[in-house]
Amino acid sequence: MDLKPRILDLYIVKKFIFTFFIALLLIIGIVIIFDISEKIDDFVAHEAPLKEIVFDYYLNFIPYFMNMFSPLFVFITVIFFTSKMAANSEIIAILSCGISFHRMMVPYMFSAALIAAFSLTLNLFVIPNSNKILGEFESKYIKTSYQNTGRDIHYQISPGEFVYVESFSRWNNTAYKFTLERVKDNRLVSKLSAETAVWDSTFNGWTLKKYMIRDYTGAMTDKIRTGSRIDTVINLSVTDFYLTKNTVTTLSYKELNQMIETQKMRGDDNVKLAQIEKHTRFALPFSAFILTIMGVSLSSKKRRGGIGWNIGIGIGLSFSYILFLKFSEMFVYTDFLPPGIALWVPNILFAIISGFLYRIAPK
Repeated sequence: MDLKPRILDLYIVKKFIFTFFIALLLIIGIVIIFDISEKIDDFVAHEAPLKEIVFDYYLNFIPYFMNMFSPLFVFITVIFFTSKMAANSEIIAILSCGISFHRMMVPYMFSAALIAAFSLTLNLFVIPNSNKILGEFESKYIKTSYQNTGRDIHYQISPGEFVYVESFSRWNNTAYKFTLERVKDNRLVSKLSAETAVWDSTFNGWTLKKYMIRDYTGAMTDKIRTGSRIDTVINLSVTDFYLTKNTVTTLSYKELNQMIETQKMRGDDNVKLAQIEKHTRFALPFSAFILTIMGVSLSSKKRRGGIGWNIGIGIGLSFSYILFLKFSEMFVYTDFLPPGIALWVPNILFAIISGFLYRIAPK
């Protein structure tokens, strides 16, 4: 296959990239308008400065939504301008000049690679920091404070050290019925119990109240110590109790991997949130190639009804892809599939569909 750049390649790449970003900017503009109408009361009530609304909120709001809508608009973009080329008999002219259908796909795939690289860059380097700034703005000007309590929390904070908390209150950063057990050679060697454990940010540790420490000596009697208050620093911070889906989206790729390792060691079920986020960051950009092939295969044939039917199919399939990507998360939560497979199932399925459509596409 002759891969030497042609004027045709530049023509298709320009159409693809230009149409994609124009469509994306239009939908982002619409989303921002609806978001302003929904949150204007919060902005006014909390006296949010205009500078922070523009630069801290909406400037960091855009990357996330650009990335979220990118699969949809890759597909719609390809369907739209390829259908127009087919309707204007441009594709027939291209194929009649001796350029094969496979060769015509080269600029499409090059454009898809640019969009995939753009999406991956957003996922790995831009969006985590943007989400962090966005979260700080929302907690300050939009979301009201609330009390949230976790219950029956078990952590292995390090090899041989296990923490149990009956309940944790985010309102006052306090763990109730706190227990720290140390195990060595499969034998319990000490147990620290406290009525409450309060996080103290001055030394990044916990203040235990009404505590009891029991050392199991293996003799006839155990050593027991009690007191009203003691400070301790362990491999557990208050942020471990605040982990949510929004939290993992603010972490860099390195921080995400570190969190996954720590949570696996602790046996923390919240590790699934971090694993889903990690694999989604790679699976979503890869969809640009699959949806591009599918879009060209569906829209390269000239239809009597014009481009409306092609666009309708494109919107339906792209929405089904996004829906399936979200649904695949359930495979992880139910332990049906490991995250590394579950988050790639939509890409695998749509890749098979794309391969079939490409094979039967008009050559």
